Amino acid sequence: MDVKSLIAKRVAMELKDGDVVNLGIGLPTLVSNFLPEGVNITLQGENGMLGLGPVKAPGDEDYEVTNAGGFPIESLPGSCYFDSATSFAIIRGGHVDVTVLGALQVDAKGNIASWMVPGKKVPGMGGAMDLVVGAKKVIVAMEHTVKGEPKILEECTYPLTAVGVVKQIITEMGVMDITGEGIVLREIAAGCTVESVQSATGAKLIIPKNLKVMQVD
Repeated sequence: MDVKSLIAKRVAMELKDGDVVNLGIGLPTLVSNFLPEGVNITLQGENGMLGLGPVKAPGDEDYEVTNAGGFPIESLPGSCYFDSATSFAIIRGGHVDVTVLGALQVDAKGNIASWMVPGKKVPGMGGAMDLVVGAKKVIVAMEHTVKGEPKILEECTYPLTAVGVVKQIITEMGVMDITGEGIVLREIAAGCTVESVQSATGAKLIIPKNLKVMQVD
């Protein structure tokens, strides 16, 4: 399994029956391909849809039905469509249980920087600022480093999307919870050591006595 799919599959295991979940653009959209069987999860698209299904296989695309990233997806039975104002009323009204986002940086205080790299032209923040504030739980799903540099820091250096909103980080190296004491490494990927995860992380990790091996099956 490739790294992005591994992360997406582990994120899917965090979702619970009855959850309304928003999947951000990029890696998080892959979570829809790994939803656990027998668990009723409703995916919400900020572009105006409830009831998103998995990403369509190549050759089977229907570009009339897409996720917020513009990728063709299946429309599940009972799905519905609405305008952007209604979509963000759902988000801002606190009706989304879990938001899964990618990030450029996350820090030990739960701050997230996900929308711009200083010096590079960007179109804007999009809906991320609403998604991270409106959801009951925010999970960041991302690769642990970029070009060998840590993305998990003591303090973000990029412009922030929101302050103190991230509850959990899931990467190919492990599962981390953000607590009042700092970042707790709850699960570690098979083949990794605590030392290798710490060396790839720009913040001090708290290692509990009951550290588990990350399961993706």
